[in-house]
Amino acid sequence: MPELCRFFGIVIRMFWNDHDPPHFHAFYGGEETLIDIERLSAFAGHLSPRALGLVIEWASLQKQD
Repeated sequence: MPELCRFFGIVIRMFWNDHDPPHFHAFYGGEETLIDIERLSAFAGHLSPRALGLVIEWASLQKQD
């Protein structure tokens, strides 16, 4: 799984031919969550609220580009 970004100990990865909906994986502190790219919301797994907030903020900045 290619690594897209790493910040504050959070690792963002993405499979290119993964299942729907289009999403990426965020890893932090031994936990993992899947983030829907269109809705910018977690739909599986778990991250702490603080880490999840940082991931959503990062993703929203990427959508603006």
